[in-house]
Amino acid sequence: MYPLVLESEKEGFRFVRRLYDEYVNGANRFDRDGEALFVAHTGQIAGICGLNQDPYSLLASVGRVRRLYVHPDLRKFGVGRRLVSGVILEAKRFYATLTLRTDNPVADQFYRGLGFSTVHVPENATHRLSLNSDND
Repeated sequence: MYPLVLESEKEGFRFVRRLYDEYVNGANRFDRDGEALFVAHTGQIAGICGLNQDPYSLLASVGRVRRLYVHPDLRKFGVGRRLVSGVILEAKRFYATLTLRTDNPVADQFYRGLGFSTVHVPENATHRLSLNSDND
C-alpha cells in the first residue's frame, strides 16, 4: 500500500497517508461492526476506499465513505466506481444513510454520478446517499 501513499502525496493528497498511519497505529483499522476497507488490485494496489460508522453522527444508522483514492494511471477504468459500489453494498447491511466529505470538484461529480446528493446533507459532510430505496 505504501506506493499508493507516495503517489497520492505527489498529487498533494494527504488523506491516503492519514489512512495508512491510522491503520498502522490502530486508530482506524476498519474492523468494527459495519466497517470495511476495500482494496482494488491490478498486480499492484490500484485503489482504496473505506467504510466507517460516521464519526460525526450521533446516529448508529449513518455510515461514512472514507479515503477513496485511485492511482492516477488507473483512473477512468471504473476502479473507483467498483470500490464505492462495494462500500455501498456493504453499507446497506448496516446503515440507512451514507455520508462523505470532499472539496474536490471532480470527486463531487463522481459521487453525484453514483447517486449521492448534496441536498439535506448533515453537518461535516458534503454528500449523502439514502440506502433505503423507499425515500431519499
